[in-house]
Amino acid sequence: MSDATFEKQRGPLGLGTVNPTGMVWMAVLVASALPIYWLGFVSLGRAWITPEYSHGPLIPLISLYLYLRELRHAPPIDPTAPVNRIPGIAVIAFALLFGIFGNLVRIPDIVTYAFIVWVGGVVLTVMGWERGRKHQLPVLHLIFMLPLPQFLYWQMTIFLQLISSEIGVWIIKLAGIPVFLEGNVIDLGVYKLQVAEACSGLRYLFPILSFSYLFAILYRGPFWHKAVMFLMAAPLTVLMNSFRIGMIGVLVNSYGIGQAEGFLHFFEGWVIFGACIGILFLTAVLLQRLTPSPLGLRDTIDLDTDGLGMQASRFLRIAPARGIAVAAALTTAVTAAFLLTPAPERVEVARDSFLLFPTRINDWQGYVTPLEPDIAEVLKASDYINATYQAPGEPGYVNFFSAWYEKQTEGSGIHSPEVCLPVGGWEVFSIDPTPITIPGTVYGDFMVNRAVIQKGLSRQLVYYWFEQRGQRMTNDYAAKASVVWDSLTRGRTDGALVRFVTPILDGETEADADARMQGFMAELLPKLPNFIPE
Repeated sequence: MSDATFEKQRGPLGLGTVNPTGMVWMAVLVASALPIYWLGFVSLGRAWITPEYSHGPLIPLISLYLYLRELRHAPPIDPTAPVNRIPGIAVIAFALLFGIFGNLVRIPDIVTYAFIVWVGGVVLTVMGWERGRKHQLPVLHLIFMLPLPQFLYWQMTIFLQLISSEIGVWIIKLAGIPVFLEGNVIDLGVYKLQVAEACSGLRYLFPILSFSYLFAILYRGPFWHKAVMFLMAAPLTVLMNSFRIGMIGVLVNSYGIGQAEGFLHFFEGWVIFGACIGILFLTAVLLQRLTPSPLGLRDTIDLDTDGLGMQASRFLRIAPARGIAVAAALTTAVTAAFLLTPAPERVEVARDSFLLFPTRINDWQGYVTPLEPDIAEVLKASDYINATYQAPGEPGYVNFFSAWYEKQTEGSGIHSPEVCLPVGGWEVFSIDPTPITIPGTVYGDFMVNRAVIQKGLSRQLVYYWFEQRGQRMTNDYAAKASVVWDSLTRGRTDGALVRFVTPILDGETEADADARMQGFMAELLPKLPNFIPE
């Protein structure tokens, strides 16, 4: 029986009576895919309870609204025309394999992106290629419910912190208040405000990007108007968040540090969020004034919801097309193979805790300093050490820091010091991959990132690299790629950041600091494999 025979009905999903056979095939298609994407759903649940992604549960509902809205305006199909479901089945197959790959390497981000591809494939399969490809914008909107990969999250966070701090300080200066900015710390003299991750703007950026995308779709006007509304979301968020930071600084200067905490901080956040949405809507109205025949205020954004209930009922009338049955059978078979195939064995490495790391290494005597609780929370390392050593006759100290991660694929992982240094007010004067030699150790010749940083008149020399299961890497993207490969082939995703810092003292050259650093490293590195397994 052909698909055309199945689909002698009006509309892409049918408007006749309830079709239990079609509902069964769709139920099998959805239910059989759940085990493959379950890891991603768990990850989404964890992300949605954080402030930055608390808007996440709304995104699928908005996508559903957009889809029903488009479906309402879809013209009736020709019941005698053939429906090409092969592209949709191919997309579903790719999404299933992509999701399985995410499970094998234990990276939930891959699984969640594969799920969105799968949803797009289901739309193409149910509606056919010609009709389904015109309904992918609601599917694309689902991206806004996903957390950013960690390395992108931290790069954006640090960047937005610095931009927000700079503009916030400029606003405070406009109020005639003396202020000094060092990294992301706003110094008002009596009070110091730290522009933390919560004030970076990401908390507003993701939901406002989603709303601007929604506005652009619902907006009645030329495409370039839509593009302007979507592209203005990011700069608007940064500017409004900077205004919030500036206003907090002004209030703190006038009324005390309590103005930066508690209800006022929370309240200002919601006010800024609402203001951003209002500005987007006002922009839509102003853009309409540029058209020859501007619409009225009520007609600028299409918020008509008439007939959505009837369109939703089409899900109960899905025709039992052969293509849907093939997709359901394929998904069931792939999921069964996934569940019955043993997962790659996860290797648990044996190591000593950094609590046992020696504070005396030959002539070097050290002391351990714990990180501030908020910094440790951001770091999310399985284990770390922050120790400072000095030896008799050496004019300067050497700080040794290492953060070790048991897993780098499930919501935590290393981010480069190059991203974080500017937050503390340090200017990266130079940074280059540099070969060094540590004779008499398993390390031998290897590459490190060598950086010279400066804050005021203070200069420091920094060495760091990524210790990845016996490999030393200077590129954080290569390190992340190696995590994916080793997770698949070796069952290991552990790794560490290793960093050494020493001051460049008055009267010293960089070569003097290099010699002190490498001399200490020659003493310390032989002990490191016990704490960071090869």
